[in-house]
Amino acid sequence: MEVLKIATAGSVDDGKSTLIGRLLYDTKSLTTDKIEAIEKSSKQKGYDYLDFSLATDGLVAEREQGITIDVAHIYFSTAKKSYIIADTPGHVEYTRNMVTGASTSQVSIILIDARKGVIEQTYRHFFINNLLRVKEVIVAVNKMDLVDYSEEVFNKIKADFQALNAKSSFKEQNVSYIPLSAINGGNVADKSENMPWYTGQTVLEHLEDLKPEDVFETGKTRFPVQTVIRPKTEEYHDFRGYAGKLYGNSIKVGDAVTVLPSLTESKVSKIHFFDQQFDEAKAGSSIVVELENDINVTRGDMIVKSGELPQVEKDINATICWMDSKKLMPGTKYLVQHNTNRVLAKIDAIKNVIATDYSGATPATQLAINEIGEVTIKLSKALYFDKYNDNKSNGAFILIDANTNTTAGVGFIN
Repeated sequence: MEVLKIATAGSVDDGKSTLIGRLLYDTKSLTTDKIEAIEKSSKQKGYDYLDFSLATDGLVAEREQGITIDVAHIYFSTAKKSYIIADTPGHVEYTRNMVTGASTSQVSIILIDARKGVIEQTYRHFFINNLLRVKEVIVAVNKMDLVDYSEEVFNKIKADFQALNAKSSFKEQNVSYIPLSAINGGNVADKSENMPWYTGQTVLEHLEDLKPEDVFETGKTRFPVQTVIRPKTEEYHDFRGYAGKLYGNSIKVGDAVTVLPSLTESKVSKIHFFDQQFDEAKAGSSIVVELENDINVTRGDMIVKSGELPQVEKDINATICWMDSKKLMPGTKYLVQHNTNRVLAKIDAIKNVIATDYSGATPATQLAINEIGEVTIKLSKALYFDKYNDNKSNGAFILIDANTNTTAGVGFIN
């Protein structure tokens, strides 16, 4: 079954958790005891409606404050698809959490309170989705019930967001606009009778109709080797396969390939998926590849199609979202984790801090937590990479603090 990953974003009280809870409820994805707990809690609080946010806000602090702090992953399915929702916080102090949630998502739902319209947080949410090149964005104008389901209010917010969208450099992005009332389910899974002027799809209908080509970017074939498979059993005495996840594009038996960094050439002889063999594997597949000749391939190497070589450099320019309370300074050393490859790196220079409201960049010499900026990095050995705009999987990396082993930042190669 096709799996679609969705990230949500919204400011305090925009109704993200309520929207997700409503989706779970309307698709019958909530267990009976969870529904009973929501009904009991809503009654105790004196609500005359079901508080669906209780279905997602897992931390005590989240429930007490009515805000989303941590990235929660919620799973549900319909007859057509399986869904994974990353419920991400919208606060500026949790920018790193939002980047984390959106980094693996194909669709983003940006919620806007119909009473407030497009605000500063909306700019930040949209900027991050541009930065991460999320191809499909749904602008969900929520709480239409609090503005008397006004078409005029919706059109004004839509026009304001379209003006914001005009500032984006990611022109391949598709933006859809849906007016809804998450609290009573209007235009979430079922059409709202209160908004007959809206003739478009509901949120669930839109998600169900998305095709892989709508949300997945294609690029050149990249196969980072995770491990070498050598069973050494009687049945598979001479077996040597290379396991990993395929990115960018497909690979076929008979394809001429090059192994990096050695530049050794070979051909694909077999493709295994668990206990089955295929003539072709598509991007996103976790597979084992056999090559025609026994060459030196190890974890951290990358198999690519011959003639589709990536860049190989020891210096990189990247946009960094900084996630550590300790500021990023020039001269500091970190480990760069790029796919299965880990390389010692030194921060050469920090060029600027980029404003998430599209107002531009300002020169800077350091990055504080949740700031996004452009950085140059020197590596102890060459990486084989693509620009993030050309190949998301092979153009992203994380910076690891070697002393604490924490993920200090995430980078996108320019």
